[in-house]
Amino acid sequence: MPPAPATQRPRPRKGEEVEVTIDSLAHGGAGVGRAEGFVVFVRGVVPGDRVRARIEKAKRSFAEASLVELLEPSPDRIEAQSPHPGAPWQVLPYERQLEEKERQVREALVRLGSFEDPPVEKIVPAAEQWRYRNKVEYSFGQAEDGRLTLGFHRAGRWDVIDTIESDVLAATRVDELREAVLAWCRDRGLEAYDRHTHEGFLRNLVVREGRRTGQLQARLVTSVGELAQDELAAALPCDSVLWTRIEGVAETTRGGKTKTLKGAAELAEELDLRGVRLQLKVSPDAFFQTNTEMAERLYAIAAETAGLTGRERVFDLYCGIGTIALALALDAGKVVGVEVIEKAVADAIANAKLNGVDNASFFAGDIRTAMRPLIEQEGSADVVVVDPPRAGLSQKVVRRVLEAGAKRIVYVSCNPTTLAPNARQMVEAGYELKVVKPVDMFPQTPHIESVALLEREA
Repeated sequence: MPPAPATQRPRPRKGEEVEVTIDSLAHGGAGVGRAEGFVVFVRGVVPGDRVRARIEKAKRSFAEASLVELLEPSPDRIEAQSPHPGAPWQVLPYERQLEEKERQVREALVRLGSFEDPPVEKIVPAAEQWRYRNKVEYSFGQAEDGRLTLGFHRAGRWDVIDTIESDVLAATRVDELREAVLAWCRDRGLEAYDRHTHEGFLRNLVVREGRRTGQLQARLVTSVGELAQDELAAALPCDSVLWTRIEGVAETTRGGKTKTLKGAAELAEELDLRGVRLQLKVSPDAFFQTNTEMAERLYAIAAETAGLTGRERVFDLYCGIGTIALALALDAGKVVGVEVIEKAVADAIANAKLNGVDNASFFAGDIRTAMRPLIEQEGSADVVVVDPPRAGLSQKVVRRVLEAGAKRIVYVSCNPTTLAPNARQMVEAGYELKVVKPVDMFPQTPHIESVALLEREA
C-alpha cells in the first residue's frame, strides 16, 4: 500500500499567530520566514530572529504579518538608538546593512532582469549614518488623553500618530523646531485633522534644512481656516515659515495654497560637485535628494559614469530642479533637461542662471510625449541620463528613451526592482549593462540608490 501523501499546512488566517525564524530580508525591508513551509513576511525583524507574528494579510502563496514578540534575537541584532518607524534597520549593524543592500541590487538584476552575473560594484557607504536627512514630514494627531501629537504614523496605522522625542535621522535643530511648533499649537488649543471625520485643522509639518547654507525652513500644512500668522512666524526658531492650506481629504503636503509668513519661499542650498560649488534654490514642492552629502557623491558618480569629454549633447530626463544637469554641464557640450513638474523646471532655469551655466536648458513635459519633439528640435543625444521615480520607467517610456539613439544611458535608480526590467528592455534593444554601482543614501532604512551604465553595442 503506497504511503499517504504528506499533508501541507493550510494557509494561515488573518489574526492567527505563528512562530517564524527569519531567514532573509526582502526588498522593502520585510523579513522572510516560513511557518511550516508557508512563506511569511514580517516587518521589524532581522535575519536570525525567532519571532511570534500576527497574520495581517493572507494570500495564496504567502502572508504578511506584524511582530508580536521577539522570542529569540538574532546574533546580528543590536539595540535601537531611538523608536523611529522610518529607521527600521537601526537594529542591524551598518556593515550588515551595506551587505544586504548590495545583495538586494544584485538579486533584483538576476531575478527580475535575467542577468546571469550582473556587474554590480561594491556599495558606496554613507558619509553620515545618523541625522543626515535635509527634509522631514511630520503628521499631527491626537493621543488617547486628547493631547495634540506631532510625529509619525504608528506602524501599520493610518490614523494614529505618535509624538517623536528624537528624530535620529534629522539634525538636532530640527528636533528643536518641531518641539517649538508643537508647543505653540498646543498653547493655542489648535486641533489635529481627524482622518476619520475629515474635521480639524492641523495636518502636517514639513521641515527642510540647508545642510551647506545652514538655512532652516518650516512649512505648516493645515485645512482651510484661521491662523495667527505673525505670532507663529515670530515663535519659530528658523529662517523661513510657510503656511499651506489644503481643501481635500487626502493626507498630502503637495498642492494647496502656500503663503510665506517669514523669510523666503525657496530654501537656499549649495552642493560641492567635483570641486565646484553650485548654488541652488529649492521651491516648497520641488524634489531634492534628502541626503545632501550623499547627493553630492551620487551626482559625481553619475557624471563620471557618463564619460563626458566636453562635446556631448546630453538629455537629462526627470531632471527635477536641475541638480544632475548642472553637474553634467561642467563637462558636456550641451545639456537639455526635461521635467513634468513646472515649478521644478522654473527652479532649474533659475539655478542655471544663478550659477552662470549657459549650456543647460530646461522645459516642462511628460517624457512619453516630449521625447519625439525634443529629438526633432535638438537631434539625437550622445548620452541620456534618467532619474525616474520609484516606479521606474514604463515600457513605452523606455522605447522613447531608446529613440534618442544615445551611445550611453546613465540610469540613476532608487528601486532595483524597477531598474532590473528596464535594463533588460534596453539590453534587448542592443545595449550592454556595463556597471551598476549601489550608493547608500539612506542608512538605517532599506532604501537604496544605484547608478547603472548601459552602452550601445557598436
